[in-house]
Amino acid sequence: MDAVTPSRVRRVTGPLVEVDYTDGMAMGELVLLGEAGLTAEVVAIRGKVATLQAYEYTGGLAPGHPARRLRKPLSVRLGPGLLGGVFDGLLRSLTGVGELLSPGESASAPEERTWTFHPRAEAGQHVTEGGVLGDVGGAATSVPLRLLVPPGRTGPVERIAPDGRYGEDEVLAVVEGAEVRIASEWPVRVPRPVRERLAAREALTTGQRVIDLLFPVARGSTVAVPGGFGTGKTMLLQQIAKWCDADVIVYVGCGERGNEMAEVIDELSLLEDPRTGGRLSERTVIVANTSNMPMMAREASVHTGATVAEYFRDMGLDTVVIADSTSRWAEALREFAARMGRLPAEEGYPADLASELAAFYERAAAVRTLGGTTGSVTVVGAVSPPGGDLTEPVTAHTERFVRCLWSLDRELAYARHYPAVSWPDSFSRDAAVSAGVETEAAADRRGRVAARLAEADRLAGLVELLGLTALPPRERVSVLGGRLIREGVLQQNALSPRDAYCTPRKTAALADALLAVVDRCATLVDAGTDVETVEAVDFTPVLRVRDEAGPDGTAAVTAARDTVLGRLTEPA
Repeated sequence: MDAVTPSRVRRVTGPLVEVDYTDGMAMGELVLLGEAGLTAEVVAIRGKVATLQAYEYTGGLAPGHPARRLRKPLSVRLGPGLLGGVFDGLLRSLTGVGELLSPGESASAPEERTWTFHPRAEAGQHVTEGGVLGDVGGAATSVPLRLLVPPGRTGPVERIAPDGRYGEDEVLAVVEGAEVRIASEWPVRVPRPVRERLAAREALTTGQRVIDLLFPVARGSTVAVPGGFGTGKTMLLQQIAKWCDADVIVYVGCGERGNEMAEVIDELSLLEDPRTGGRLSERTVIVANTSNMPMMAREASVHTGATVAEYFRDMGLDTVVIADSTSRWAEALREFAARMGRLPAEEGYPADLASELAAFYERAAAVRTLGGTTGSVTVVGAVSPPGGDLTEPVTAHTERFVRCLWSLDRELAYARHYPAVSWPDSFSRDAAVSAGVETEAAADRRGRVAARLAEADRLAGLVELLGLTALPPRERVSVLGGRLIREGVLQQNALSPRDAYCTPRKTAALADALLAVVDRCATLVDAGTDVETVEAVDFTPVLRVRDEAGPDGTAAVTAARDTVLGRLTEPA
């Protein structure tokens, strides 16, 4: 809708702007400020004054400048052109930007993109909301995309375009008087409607052994990744973005450093997609809102990422939202609340912090779409607690709303154990889902690995206090077993082409191999073999095979297991 001019700026205080209130102005409405058209949102109305939060730098804005209402909430433009792109927190393109943008300006596309369209509905056919009108594709699209009937529209197809190539703004169909285009708009804070939410029934494979084996996540579930500085949060999230088996990845860099975002963009553009053979970036959307960008755009960026994921979910796709990090988002909420003069709660955060976090994670779900297909949005959010304090409000509240917690440990990170996921401090309520048809076998494997690790951790304090040689032989085998499982299964080299990604089959084979070796060691010691003899055995084959075998090299794992078992012989 065209903007109209109802008001003028009264006062500017950083990102907060006061304007003259006019009848009809509503909370959450977008307003363009000044001649540059800075985007702002109404956040308070008191008497004849409306307070707005600006999503851009307000330098140069002054009292008396025009304030033009747009009569709509903060919305983003959704379309197939999002795939492979880099955008700011308001989903304005940053692709090809070689210099800083002026306030109110967004990067212009080098040329108008067109997309192939193949109709699947006919004129006169009765369709319902969410139904498929046709298939949309292009040379740079490796994801199956569809043109859907807009939510709230049900009726006959009055007109539909024939096969051909069309721009995103061309009318391809008319349903009950409503024009349907390839591109559409949607408010970022309004979840897109679905027919029903489904129980999670399928695991999301991340390719990271410690996660897939011990703390799996289901499609449509939620994950928090808390960890202090230097524990490898960004590296772990990048690995998940590269290797998880979702159809579309939405990576939200929320308040992170610019060099980290540049590294993510560069690596995704170079990495080959193992499923399609093309570039991984072709099915990735990056929302880059770094620490030097406006504070309120950072606040909107996580909602923008969730809206983009829901757009592709409605096409029957599995999407993953990676937010790095929600702590920076919460800091933006705290800064905004302080500027508004709201009563602070714990550590200065606003009193509604818990409800804001819950609303964000609530948008994750496995669903039956309006069109009857199934899709999912999985949310993975990093948490960066100051000083590594996991009791601070953002971490504590986040743990209440997520189904999986991958807590990162500073000591593991400093010991160069990657990923530094702490097995005593992490959990997964989706463990039963991950097993699929092999529920009993997978659950038994997970339980045995966890038991070995727990026993080794229990004895670690005694080893530090008394020394390893002071323990009984069976306890020394437990310590040995914990070390072998940590080094041979849970550690993973993100820089190795063979070990950066691991299939579920290889993960299971490695775990079974190390469990067999540890069980043989225990059997030998119980049968009378000197524990020093067992500890002196060369376990190198089963420790190195994770990096020497390919991502699905189960045969090599079996051979390494047999080699070590052959060295563990019965006493004479």
